[in-house]
Amino acid sequence: MPSVKTYPRSGFISVKVLLLVYLLLCALTVVFSRNLFYEMLIGGKTPPLLELAVYFTIPAVLLILLGISTVNVIRDLLAKKPGGKFQLRLISNFIIIVALTAAPVILITIQSFYEVVRYWPNIKVREALAYANEFSVDIYSLRTEKYENIVNSVSFNALPELYQNNDSNRGAFNKNDIAAIQDFVRGRNDSWRSVFFAGQKYLELTAPPDTLQGFAAQRVMPRDADVARYVDLRKKDTARVISFNLGEGFDAGSELIRAETLRFDEFDKIFSHNAGALIVLFYGIFFLPILLMILIIAFGFTQIVTRPITDLGEAAMQVAKGDFKIQILTHPKDELGLLVNNFNVMVQNLEKTRNELVRSEKQSIWQSMAQQLAHEIKNPLTPIKLTAERVLRRSRNNPEKTNEILEDSMMAIIQEVESLTTLLDEFKTLARPIEPSISTTNIRDATEEIIMPYKTSWTNVKFDTSATYSGVEVKMERKRLSQVIGNLIINAIDAMDGKGIITIRTDLVNKRNCKYCRISIQDTGKGIDEESAAKVFTPYFTTKESGTGLGLPIVERIVNDHGGGIWFNSAAGTGTTFFVDIPVKD
Repeated sequence: MPSVKTYPRSGFISVKVLLLVYLLLCALTVVFSRNLFYEMLIGGKTPPLLELAVYFTIPAVLLILLGISTVNVIRDLLAKKPGGKFQLRLISNFIIIVALTAAPVILITIQSFYEVVRYWPNIKVREALAYANEFSVDIYSLRTEKYENIVNSVSFNALPELYQNNDSNRGAFNKNDIAAIQDFVRGRNDSWRSVFFAGQKYLELTAPPDTLQGFAAQRVMPRDADVARYVDLRKKDTARVISFNLGEGFDAGSELIRAETLRFDEFDKIFSHNAGALIVLFYGIFFLPILLMILIIAFGFTQIVTRPITDLGEAAMQVAKGDFKIQILTHPKDELGLLVNNFNVMVQNLEKTRNELVRSEKQSIWQSMAQQLAHEIKNPLTPIKLTAERVLRRSRNNPEKTNEILEDSMMAIIQEVESLTTLLDEFKTLARPIEPSISTTNIRDATEEIIMPYKTSWTNVKFDTSATYSGVEVKMERKRLSQVIGNLIINAIDAMDGKGIITIRTDLVNKRNCKYCRISIQDTGKGIDEESAAKVFTPYFTTKESGTGLGLPIVERIVNDHGGGIWFNSAAGTGTTFFVDIPVKD
């Protein structure tokens, strides 16, 4: 089964969800900003702490989400994950674009608001309203004075007749000036009754407005709207009231001036007091969340763009390590998706090609090994056959002298059979899989035991093991470790012709998050030439007259099957150093 690698469409939150939240946030901004500004500017109410806490919860949550996204990007950078730098570059460019876009808006908004606040005291609305109020009072005074002069110049007895017969071109004033004329007579029970009324019916009175001579000091609304009433009490038991028209909307306009003056004074006080708070709330509650939301969406989009590229990089690394079964599942149907699909097809083709090459190589190796093995087996069979024929001829031709050659012949046959047995055992070791060791071995103690027989047999070879660790346990059983080190020591002794120095040292190294013990075996021999260096791990390749050519391939097989590695550095005439990495016990 191929190993499948998938990538999400965004980070820990889907971009579609982020866009939905963004639209909802914009709608809430429109609704709540209108209510907030209306309450602060018109009502003069500062939002309570609980409401402010709710307002600032949204930017706080968005800041946390943005912080999480930032930490994830930084973590990827520190971990040197593929695509981390590319994602950071995209985010940086996006932030620059947002900053270049938002900065002029912010500056223009703040400057405009500042100009409004600065210009506000220069608006003479209060003075204009005061002048308008004084003007309405002056108009009222002028009109009442005019009407009083008219009353004093015309007899009250003639007013009804003048009102009824007057038109717009005759008399001192016309019907438009006089809204109503009315006479009241006191009755016997001290009540008043109207004996004459001329004018619009809604202006008729049931009693005189007051008992003072002249214009009524108190006007009853809405009855006396836009009307000034003049009362004459000079005649006994009779009151005459003349209602003069002040003009349509006169009282409503005067009241509007007074009301708007009070509203302006209140608004001016509220605006001056809350201007700074308004700009802070606007940017803190409404503009900042939208800006943070845009940045969070930017993180999501950059992950969408960089994720397939990152997966391609990681997959390419896996392919470089030899994993040709990896496949990437892609969601988008754009150019990136096409690129990923082409990569998958390429890996599949590479796997097919590699399998064919491996199969061909294995077949070639086994053919070569079979030919070499047949040759190696044939070599000892010939002397065995010749020796047996010699003994047979002697026994036939001269039986009494057979014993003279029998012992030497049998020993020769036994020696060749032992060589065949050794050859077959090594071939079997190379051909069959080697199970990794469950047990561990102390590297220093094992090294000392392994080299002891060689110290005794080759007295002209000096062994230096001073640089080996004493407390390191490797994941390899004692028998296998003896095979590895023993083969390398024998090769080193042969390369030095039985005379020189062999230095064995150990080091601890870390590779791919795993700790290894690196064993180095250095000799002072003649070294390995370039032509032979490429074949030292090839089965049946040997430069020795009596060698089988299976020692180093077996060592390589043992080390690789235990999760380690083996290589060497050498040059002709300078000696050779073999390096063996074996996993260390945790």
